[in-house]
Amino acid sequence: MANLTQSLFSLAHSRAGELLRELPFPWEILPMLHQVILDLSAQLPSDFQEIQPQVWVGPGTTIAPTAVLRGPIIIGADCDIRHSAFIRENVLIGNAAVIGNSSEIKNAVLFDGVQVPHFNYVGDSILGYKAHLGAGAILSNFKNTGDEIHVVIDGKKVATGLNKLGGLLGDEVEVGCNAVLFPGTIAGRQTIIYPLVPARGTIPANTILKNDGNFYPRAE
Repeated sequence: MANLTQSLFSLAHSRAGELLRELPFPWEILPMLHQVILDLSAQLPSDFQEIQPQVWVGPGTTIAPTAVLRGPIIIGADCDIRHSAFIRENVLIGNAAVIGNSSEIKNAVLFDGVQVPHFNYVGDSILGYKAHLGAGAILSNFKNTGDEIHVVIDGKKVATGLNKLGGLLGDEVEVGCNAVLFPGTIAGRQTIIYPLVPARGTIPANTILKNDGNFYPRAE
């Protein structure tokens, strides 16, 4: 089975990169994120500030007064946390990220340069370097039945041991407006998911998932 973590993510672009490298599967970091963030907080550079209990913020980051933050959270440098953003419990955000109007993030790792700018939900997910969600795109993290979530790797279903798991989005993935990613969806690096698409399973790297449900090569 291919190394899923390294096929999806440029690990130098997250404070959790070295830990992710050691895990057999990237989603295994999610149940331990609370402690991971507390441990990383002790290693932050001196120019990070704890602006409220268990909320650490890097230099150059702006936070709208209407944003709601519930720690433990680490937000990197030069981020833009916009009006009515809701970041709640166990979130690790890299540098130069955007969390925008009415977007909610919980129990997630966002690599450097991630943009979640408008009316998005990101729960129990990992978003790679410069991944971007269009307005209204949702990463669903819970099945209606409450069953364990499986992912598809190399064409095989793999049990995750989790009943909450959103998306694993590789570097530079683009998700169109109002697309919905079903629980456990994997998007390979530089994939494009068209607007309004219900996406599930694994989307190969460098492909486009269109509204007809088929994959198309992404032009170089």
